[in-house]
Amino acid sequence: MITGRHRFHGYGSLKGVYQRGNTVRGGLLNIRYVLRDPKRPYRVAVVVSRKVNKSAVTRNRIRRRLYEIVRNNDSIIAPGTDIVFTVFDDQLADIEYTELSSKVYEMLKKIA
Repeated sequence: MITGRHRFHGYGSLKGVYQRGNTVRGGLLNIRYVLRDPKRPYRVAVVVSRKVNKSAVTRNRIRRRLYEIVRNNDSIIAPGTDIVFTVFDDQLADIEYTELSSKVYEMLKKIA
């Protein structure tokens, strides 16, 4: 998991990313991002809708896996970047970790 300073806080915190953000599209997920003040730490959110999977256990597994991949690859994320992962498919819960990690890494490189 990532630390609390790298998470979004508050109800309206994601609104700015959705309104002003750019998108990197992948097959199973999208990344929306906004560049802010580089003196502030990056922030990450993972959105997994109930439409993806009805089971909260599966949705949380997907969320935890993506947070762990971001934590392991945080050196390529520029300070001050707001990132929102939007998941579209529950295959992310069962896909091999190295394959998922490489896909997310490639998408994060496009942001940097």
